[in-house]
Amino acid sequence: MKKTSIGFYAACALSVALAACSSPNADWNKASAQNTVAAYQGFIQRHPDDARVQQARNRIDTLKDEQAWNVAKSAGTVEAYGQYLQQYPDGAHAADAQSGITTLKQAGAWQSAEAAGTVSAYQAFLQNYPNAPQAGQAQAQIDKLAGFQVLLGTYGSPAAAQSAAKQLKAKFAGILADVVVLPPQGKSKLTEVRSAQMSRSAAQAACLKVRRARQRCSVVKIRAAASSGTSLSTL
Repeated sequence: MKKTSIGFYAACALSVALAACSSPNADWNKASAQNTVAAYQGFIQRHPDDARVQQARNRIDTLKDEQAWNVAKSAGTVEAYGQYLQQYPDGAHAADAQSGITTLKQAGAWQSAEAAGTVSAYQAFLQNYPNAPQAGQAQAQIDKLAGFQVLLGTYGSPAAAQSAAKQLKAKFAGILADVVVLPPQGKSKLTEVRSAQMSRSAAQAACLKVRRARQRCSVVKIRAAASSGTSLSTL
């Protein structure tokens, strides 16, 4: 009986000692030192009524947010960044994730534009990403590919220019693709009729064909008004 009593009291003493070591303060300090999701979850389980439970939950959310961001950043794909934003739309790295998506989409769109190598492809890129780092290159390519037009004639009135443009459109549709009427610019009182935008070589080739059909023309650089000219492509 004496040995049993000693064993019983020893067990009780050990239990008390363990309880003292597992006090809320000690457990909180331990969880903070480990700073892991599991450590804070363990603290909440052991001390559900402690005043620091909400703080523990906040730290768990922060750690999970950071873990999800590290996974997304490591993958570095549109899908990975999108998944992070779906999980944490207001997360600490939401802006970084959105920026990553934009950068990747811009890069993909630029690759597509370069692969196509057409004016419409570069124009579409600029329309979708006007502030992209490649915007200057896109505009330069547009200027290179479509910096010229075929000047078909100048007229004293818009009505005369429209009438002539309609006839020229019908006659040279297969060569010029489009015909635009440009209003007078600066001190000039003449209305111009020009072709669609094209490269210098394409404009030279088109003008040569037009001349063979006994229509006077010349190759000119695009002027600012060209973008606001009246198109006759639907006539």
